[in-house]
Amino acid sequence: MSSAPRPYDLIATDLDGTLLRDDHTVSPRTQRALEAAKATGAQHIVVTGRSAAWTRPTLDSIGYTGLAVCGQGGQLYDAGAHRLVTSVTLDRQVAGIALAKAEAQVGPMAVAVVQDGLEGDVLFSADYDMPSAGEELAAPVADLTQLWAKPLSRVLVQHPTLGDDELARAVADAAGSLVTVVLAGQGFVELLPLGLSKATGLALASARLGTTKDRTIAFGDMPNDIPMFGWVGHAVAMANAHPDLKAVSDEITLSNEEDGVAVALEGIFGLS
Repeated sequence: MSSAPRPYDLIATDLDGTLLRDDHTVSPRTQRALEAAKATGAQHIVVTGRSAAWTRPTLDSIGYTGLAVCGQGGQLYDAGAHRLVTSVTLDRQVAGIALAKAEAQVGPMAVAVVQDGLEGDVLFSADYDMPSAGEELAAPVADLTQLWAKPLSRVLVQHPTLGDDELARAVADAAGSLVTVVLAGQGFVELLPLGLSKATGLALASARLGTTKDRTIAFGDMPNDIPMFGWVGHAVAMANAHPDLKAVSDEITLSNEEDGVAVALEGIFGLS
């Protein structure tokens, strides 16, 4: 290992398509690189679009016990204590108005919601194609009023003919004054509380950890990582990343299937 000064104090990694391989595991090489980087005094934080409830099993499986930014920045989750530190909800009336404005422009959409809290459910309409992310899901709801019965962290939409990028642009154009719209992955166009992002969540976590943005390096793969990339000192996109994220990155590493996080950390931290 190099004796040079530590280049960054905080390593922020997205999960899906970034830290995790497609089988939802972290490779041994990536684990070794993270441990070696942490041995220099750097801290590692997960910053994911997944809700804390959906993140918890994965973090447990990889032995992660630190603070995690979940729910597109809306939740700070203490993985070691299995508790939420903070949680931001989406106003359901505002979400309903935003959906109505979007549907007035693009037509009917399939809808899913993520309820607030560690015990919150993911509910969705029968026409929503919900990827499981490795987790079991309940059956779709027959009565759509159930979607709005409890506090929510965010709303997800799909369209029968529009692709994800086109849908995200259309919803943002129609309702961007009411909600933040992000593309978080295939089939995940999401409506968030206005102004919320991975950057706002990471800033809050960084303050708690005693680190600064200029001393933070971040890894990601989707457009929902763009605000985080704008906040950190150095931004690394995966080879499998969305073109919009690559366009604002400082560096492009190998894909999540090729130990891209490890390769970048080994070079930047001088690890061997």
